[in-house]
Amino acid sequence: MLKLFVFLILLYFLAIRCRHSNLGVKDLQGWSYAHRGLHGNGVPENSMAAFRAALEGGYGIELDVHLLKDGNLAVMHDSLLNRTTGQAGRLEDLTTGQLADYPLEGTEETIPEFMDVLTLFQGKAPLIVELKSTDGNHAELAEAACKMLETYQGGYCMESFDPKCIAWLKRNRPNVIRGQLSENFLKGRNDLPDLLRFALTHNLLNFLTVPDFIAYNYAHRKDTPSNFLCRKLWKAQGVSWTLRSQEEYDTAVAEGWLPIFEGFLPESGKKI
Repeated sequence: MLKLFVFLILLYFLAIRCRHSNLGVKDLQGWSYAHRGLHGNGVPENSMAAFRAALEGGYGIELDVHLLKDGNLAVMHDSLLNRTTGQAGRLEDLTTGQLADYPLEGTEETIPEFMDVLTLFQGKAPLIVELKSTDGNHAELAEAACKMLETYQGGYCMESFDPKCIAWLKRNRPNVIRGQLSENFLKGRNDLPDLLRFALTHNLLNFLTVPDFIAYNYAHRKDTPSNFLCRKLWKAQGVSWTLRSQEEYDTAVAEGWLPIFEGFLPESGKKI
C-alpha cells in the first residue's frame, strides 16, 4: 500500500511538471498587463484605442486572437460577435476585409488585426497573447500566430485554455514561452466532461504541454495544491487574472504572480 501511495504521488508530481529553462520569462517580469488593453469610459476592450492607452500608460497587455476565414488573425475575446459589436455571427467566419464593418461597442473602433497590434507595440512593451481556438483549429491558429510573431522585436508569450494549443507550441515552437490558462472548472462549469474539468483544474495535463507559466483565475488560485507545487517545485512563473482592485493587485504581486488587471489603474502598475 505504501509503495502504491508513493507511486501515485510521484505520478502526480510528474503530471503537473513545468519548464523552468526559458530565460525569456525574465523579459515578462516586472510588468503589469492591462486585460484586453486599457479600456473603459468609452474605449472598447481589445481595440486599438485600448492598446494605445495601455502603451502610453507604460503597461504590457493581454489580448485574445482568433483565426479568420482567410487565415489572418483578428483580436477579440469572444468568438460570437454580438456582445461587443451588436451584430450576429462568428468571428471565425469573417475575412480580413469584413472587420471594418463591425464597430466595437458603438464607437468608431473596429475589430483589430493582430498584425496591427504587433506593429504598434514593436519592442515597446511585452504581450500576453491568448490563443482562442474553436472547431479544432488549434494547430492552424498557433502556427499563424507564431509566424506573425517571428519578426516581433519584444517580449511576448502565448497562453490558452486549450491544452492542444500549448502542446502544439511544445512540439513545433519549443522556444516560445508558453502557458496554460486555467481556473477551478469544477465551480459551475458544465460544458466539459467531468474528467477533463478535474484535470484542467488541477493542472494534470501539464505533462503534455510542460508550460513555462500557469495563468490562473485569481479567485481560484488556492483551490488546488497544484498551483503551489507548479510554482515552488517546478519553478514555473505564475500569472494571475483578472485583478479588479488594488488589494487584489497587491496580494497577487506579493505572492509572486504576474498581474493582469482591469477596471482600475494600479498604484504601482507601471513597469517596476
